[in-house]
Amino acid sequence: MPYSTPDIRNVALAGHPGAGKTTLFEALLHAGGAIQAAGTIERGNTVSDFDPMERERGHSIDATIASIDHAPAPGRAIHFNLIDTPGYPDFRGPTLSALAAVETVAIVVDADKGVEYGTRRMMARARQRGLCRVVVVNKIDHDAADCARVLDELRGEFGAEVLPLNLPADGGKAVVDCFGQSPGGALDGSSDLGPVADWHQKIIDQVVEVNETVMDHFLDLGEKGLAGDELHDAFEQCLREGHLVPVCFVSARTGVGVEELLDIAGRLFPHPGEANPPPFAKGAGADAVPIEARPDPDAHVIADVFRIVNDPFVGKLGVFRVYQGTVRRDSQLFVDDGKKPFKVAHLFRLQGKDHVEITQAIPGDIAAVAKVDDLHFDAVLHDSHADDHLHLAPLDFPKPMFGLAIQAGSKGQEQKLAAALHKLAEEDPCFQVEHLPDTNETVIRGLSDLHLRIHLDRLKARHGVDVSTRPPRIAYRETVSGKAEGHHRHKKQTGGAGQFGEVFLRIEPLPRGAGFEFVDEVKGGTIPGQFLPAVEKGVRQVLSGGAIAGYPMQDVRVIVYDGKHHPVDSKEVAFVAAGRKAFLDAIAKARPQVLEPIVDLDVNAPEQHMGDISGGLAGKRARINGTDSVRGEIVVKAQVPLSELEGYAAELKSVTAGRGRYSLDFSHYEPVPAPVQQKLVEAWKPKHEDE
Repeated sequence: MPYSTPDIRNVALAGHPGAGKTTLFEALLHAGGAIQAAGTIERGNTVSDFDPMERERGHSIDATIASIDHAPAPGRAIHFNLIDTPGYPDFRGPTLSALAAVETVAIVVDADKGVEYGTRRMMARARQRGLCRVVVVNKIDHDAADCARVLDELRGEFGAEVLPLNLPADGGKAVVDCFGQSPGGALDGSSDLGPVADWHQKIIDQVVEVNETVMDHFLDLGEKGLAGDELHDAFEQCLREGHLVPVCFVSARTGVGVEELLDIAGRLFPHPGEANPPPFAKGAGADAVPIEARPDPDAHVIADVFRIVNDPFVGKLGVFRVYQGTVRRDSQLFVDDGKKPFKVAHLFRLQGKDHVEITQAIPGDIAAVAKVDDLHFDAVLHDSHADDHLHLAPLDFPKPMFGLAIQAGSKGQEQKLAAALHKLAEEDPCFQVEHLPDTNETVIRGLSDLHLRIHLDRLKARHGVDVSTRPPRIAYRETVSGKAEGHHRHKKQTGGAGQFGEVFLRIEPLPRGAGFEFVDEVKGGTIPGQFLPAVEKGVRQVLSGGAIAGYPMQDVRVIVYDGKHHPVDSKEVAFVAAGRKAFLDAIAKARPQVLEPIVDLDVNAPEQHMGDISGGLAGKRARINGTDSVRGEIVVKAQVPLSELEGYAAELKSVTAGRGRYSLDFSHYEPVPAPVQQKLVEAWKPKHEDE
């Protein structure tokens, strides 16, 4: 049915694994009339988890998009774009990508288990992105559900702005409205959490205090004096500013509260023209200028690609969110700063694995185009060169730290493997492929061993590529801890014109994470300006290949201050060699160090395994920063060298009888212990003694 931008609601379902996001997704699709019956994870027939690996494992791996049309009031239909996201931290790439396409994140919480680490993680991510947050407490009909405790936990963890819009009643077999926005809702009854009127007063007080006009009307006339639109505007402002985090109670399995959730979302959630403006900017770095993308259907097109899908039937799909203008079938669009447009031959709306062809996508819509090779994650689509150099503020993805060296299982499949890896990397921003020229190895990197295993399985299942792998390569880095000077004269004479270049430079350490700086302090033209890029090229060769153990170098400043040249024999190649050798000379005097990645590790397990987990981590050079205990489960927070976590998944499974799990995020680099550095240097040095 036809709709306009104010009728659109874009909502991502996120949260801890096992909270019931996929089951809720099914229930919403069923309540909205998109499917005749809700599927279940047990039967493997859900719209969301259609991939064979998802069905086999019983949990989401990728984000899934589907839409419904729902009428919260007679004569008005709301078009919902819903995104079901994975809960496991191993698959955060698709989950975080979805944040670039929605105004509202519905964080699903298990009424049995309450606030878990996935809840905290997604609340923080949504808040950082300026998105509206809604908590959906699921499984309220379970015997172990304790909705009062869960609401207390939510308010204790995230503040007094967490308030319910409806309340469970009759032991979770029903819900009652406590905001007064449901048709015919009574506000003088009771619920499983106490009198409805008490909660109603709390949320009205919270909503009206954000807007002075609404507050004045409320004080003068009372609640009856608030018009529906006025109250909606104040409610939307509360959501946008984080002044209110509403809570809705549902049972996705039985359907209790699902229809009410759709009504609430249609009436009160912000549409694309109301939410915080998307963080677009024109230009790069310090010169970037914020740009406002207006949800005007007649303006120039601005859209952002937030997902790439390589579909076996329709080819490469670029899934995008329209922020401005209208994308029409057969129109012409540019990708980023490209000069040649592509034709939108087919325009699709995604419904799980199905692709429904549509004629246009207006501001706020989520749509897809197929078979456009230039599309990539975070590409900006537009129809005017005035919008060149436009980009959306990047998402803060976790750094993939687990690595495997990979090669084709049989000769002749190298090219097929390379193409397949490229497709997998296109789809997952947390999966990276790199070639290490020093060892001529292809290395894949991901967030965990499970993350990499899934991609290895996909290489076989989707692309028919057999591979062999070697143990993980740790992403060590090199740096210097002191200042030093270096010098090298490159002179080569083989008859005729020779090669000559001489370089003097200084190096000094930079703060951790600062990267690299190249500074020109040459005076008097002792090194002509045309040769300074050659000196920098030689320096960068060492940066990429390492100086003491073969790992990339970082956090160093190189200052070139003097040198010599020859009017005939000086060439670029001579200054490349001189710059490289002078840099190596300085590094040898500057107390070089090997740095190792340190990760933040969260381990969840039954509390009876606390001793085994702590003891195991102590043997891995871990620093335990704290522990939490919630209802029989402990969370151990530690910082650990990544190199010590090889095989930790199997170890944790063994000591906890399969009930333990962990997640990690990159934290920082720090120097390895001296014995470890000596081993790394000795392993690399024999291969490079002649350099």
